[in-house]
Amino acid sequence: MKRLRLLGLTLPVAALVLLLLSLLASGASGGSGNTKYQWDIINFDFATSTITQGGHASAFATGSGGSTHTGKITVTGHGTFRSNSGNPQDVTGGGMWQTFDGSGTPTGSGNYQVTGFVDFHVAPGSLPPSVTDNSGIKADVRSGLAVFKVAYDDGSNGTLVVSCDLPVGSPNDMFEGITASKGYVDYWERDPAVAGVNANRTNFHELH
Repeated sequence: MKRLRLLGLTLPVAALVLLLLSLLASGASGGSGNTKYQWDIINFDFATSTITQGGHASAFATGSGGSTHTGKITVTGHGTFRSNSGNPQDVTGGGMWQTFDGSGTPTGSGNYQVTGFVDFHVAPGSLPPSVTDNSGIKADVRSGLAVFKVAYDDGSNGTLVVSCDLPVGSPNDMFEGITASKGYVDYWERDPAVAGVNANRTNFHELH
């Protein structure tokens, strides 16, 4: 039987192959690089400090003329994904979309589906004790930034960026809300979350 000398040890080739396959399998199925997450655009009830699924968030497009908004997109949505690079299409979810021109007149609406995972980075942050989280297990809530590929039902494609800046301990350079692209339009300027207004809030939950 053929043998290979590895780090001073003599191993049969078949045993070496099995060892390498075992290590690869364990790395692909576990560890921090293969964590499953849930993402949500959420509702926040200010009267009861309660989070639920089913909210909406918006972002603006700005033309070459300067700071004037030339359009807006509003989306709902939630889904799941894995944060690894080994299976980047392991995503679910989607929601509804609606676009507006610079004067606020609706220009289109429909549904969208998440078709691909681009990137995710988890960040520090937590919810205060006074908040009830009915969108997931509160202990598993996470701040972070996720980027997805999406397909709109009018035939256009784009991206959805979901950013969650939790109130306690998240870095100051994060934002709360979404940005998106649709076809050739980049809705790059997020609509900020404002106290007392139930819009433009997101979260992530680590799933077990």
